[in-house]
Amino acid sequence: MPNAELEKLVETSDEWITSRTGIRERRIAGEKESTSDLAAKASVKAIENAGITAEEIDLIILASITPDYFMPSTACIVQTKIGATKAVCFDISAACSGFLYAIEIAQQFITSHTYNTILVIGADKLSSIVDWTDRNTCVLFGDGAGAAILRHRAQGHGVIATRMGSNGALADLLQVPGGGSACPIHPGNVHEKLNTIRMEGRETFKHAVTNMVESAKLVLDDAGLSPEDLACVIPHQANLRIISAVSERLGVPLDRVMVNLDRFGNTSAAAVAIALDEANRTGRMKVGDYVLLVVFGGGMTWASSVIQW
Repeated sequence: MPNAELEKLVETSDEWITSRTGIRERRIAGEKESTSDLAAKASVKAIENAGITAEEIDLIILASITPDYFMPSTACIVQTKIGATKAVCFDISAACSGFLYAIEIAQQFITSHTYNTILVIGADKLSSIVDWTDRNTCVLFGDGAGAAILRHRAQGHGVIATRMGSNGALADLLQVPGGGSACPIHPGNVHEKLNTIRMEGRETFKHAVTNMVESAKLVLDDAGLSPEDLACVIPHQANLRIISAVSERLGVPLDRVMVNLDRFGNTSAAAVAIALDEANRTGRMKVGDYVLLVVFGGGMTWASSVIQW
């Protein structure tokens, strides 16, 4: 869906969207496609890239804020779709930070020798919770999924260090206020569209930059690395101005920062996973390189990880 399509829905323009966000287009799933459909497609590709079979997967962790259902977990639905018959399955909800939260959870299971082969998925169909009459939010989001296989590695860790953080006092800045037990949707409030994304843009921007930069600096210290040691930085793909501000404050030139939000928009938990896959396929890093992943999301939540490819 290019920006020109949004001009037909709300009072906006391609120039307005591009200059303020860096987004030129986004992908929108079909009406009958669910989050699990996107997640299953990404998972099959990850399994093929890893050279394993679905039956080897011990655990599936799926991060999403747009699950197929409240119950059962979307991870269980994906398990059936990909044939991972031996896997334990569960979902987590950490908004746009979900993929990195899930990576750290997976790493803990691996280092404790509880599980050996783990499928981590970030997937969201945000078009299902967007208010297409709200020009402040509908221009930002897209649908997508990304997946990774994590395994024990005898010669060292792929995940070198991780930092995660949350501040529930800022929950109102980015939220879907209705649809849960605190505010069920019923005939009396359905017209208010409470089950769609609400965001305070300026405050979200401020806290996103501050927490991403602080988290990134802390995790680099934990890893004993400096920005100069990084082959690539993969930030959350929400807004080009946020990415540029983080790049500048970390002292990492933009040519070492992976950016693809111009084509995909903000895909929440999927964003960093999609960007990581594209960075790998386009040769942005090689075996042994250090890569920084850094994200923020509703909650508010944030996380950063240094990985060795």
